[in-house]
Amino acid sequence: MTRTAAAEGLGDRVRRLLASRSEANRMFFDAEADRVARCCHRMAERFASGGRLVALGRSPAARSDARHVAVEFVHPVMVGKRALPAIGLAGEGGSLTSQVDAVVEPADIAIAYDVEDDETRAALAIAGARGCLTVAFARDSGARWEFAPPGADPFVDQELVESLYHVLWELVHVFFDHRGLLEGREAGPVHDAGASSFLYPFLAEGEHDVESVIDDVRRSVLMKAAEVGGLREQTLTENAEVLIAAAADLRRRLDAGGKVLAFGNGGSATDAMDLVADFRAAPGRAWPSRRALDLTEDPAILTAIANDIGTEEIFQRQVIAYGREADAAVALSTSGNSANVIEALVEARKRGLATIAFIGYDGGRVAAEGLADYVVVTRSQHIPRIQEAQASGYHVLRELVEATEPVAA
Repeated sequence: MTRTAAAEGLGDRVRRLLASRSEANRMFFDAEADRVARCCHRMAERFASGGRLVALGRSPAARSDARHVAVEFVHPVMVGKRALPAIGLAGEGGSLTSQVDAVVEPADIAIAYDVEDDETRAALAIAGARGCLTVAFARDSGARWEFAPPGADPFVDQELVESLYHVLWELVHVFFDHRGLLEGREAGPVHDAGASSFLYPFLAEGEHDVESVIDDVRRSVLMKAAEVGGLREQTLTENAEVLIAAAADLRRRLDAGGKVLAFGNGGSATDAMDLVADFRAAPGRAWPSRRALDLTEDPAILTAIANDIGTEEIFQRQVIAYGREADAAVALSTSGNSANVIEALVEARKRGLATIAFIGYDGGRVAAEGLADYVVVTRSQHIPRIQEAQASGYHVLRELVEATEPVAA
């Protein structure tokens, strides 16, 4: 097969992968929007009574989601959103059952990923028996609220779940910031309700028509799902050639014994976790394990460098330690301007690594200054939607690595 024909075949593959995602996104949120709105309402009541979000994930991919949802609630990136208490419990903390037994309280919300895992299911059952509101992303989980994605493709399912927990985080504030919508609370001024009042002008401090608000939130869920659908299309269509070229370079390096070094901050750090997990052992695929390191993983290294040198060097120092000329650095950033991401990319290029960057907004400094060999730009200023589309981007990249013809020796 000629190189041109091979590239055309990969382009068709990207289009098919996009089409499957578009259809799954539409069908899933059309079916679940009303229940998502009602779940937001119940979660808000738990937060209002002093509850916390406790996220559970034991497998590598589930761990990244548990960490991701926790950081979104604790450190909201949207202006005007209050911080809400959340904690992620994963396998490195010991058994999930013992962690849940030690941590959860009756008012909490337990949200579980990968409940096909027996230990995760048992931990969720402990939380439910203790009185927690329970949420899971599979059928027959025993959770009070189940949202089951289609199940045909683990990558697509994970992307839908990421959109869903972002939407839960965004829209729980609509109810939480308006006392009259919650059981046991009287309507009245809320000191930081301004953002929700601005974003959702249909609300008033004396609002008691919960069903009307739930219907408005349902429509907001559908709008957000349509937004990420369009952004996913932009990401995979405009950047198809970049993804194909990056996959070819990665395949050559990995086949030669190279490895992937992935990094990012906050929610992008959890995406780096997920990307590395997918290279090591992609769910539902019989692909070979590929060498990959998560530069966000070791808190001792991160805090030592941050404390003694500075946060701008936390990834750059690790590129120096681990990077070899046959390797590739994959950066994830919603802005393209994070100093520590830029420092790491510059260092990686000095050392001969291939550099790949998934960036939001207009690409930031990474795109403007050409700081990566392959730049995949998701053109939005809405951070949750950027991260959701970027997940599709790196999942497709992972598929293309295995679909690319290996370079002859």
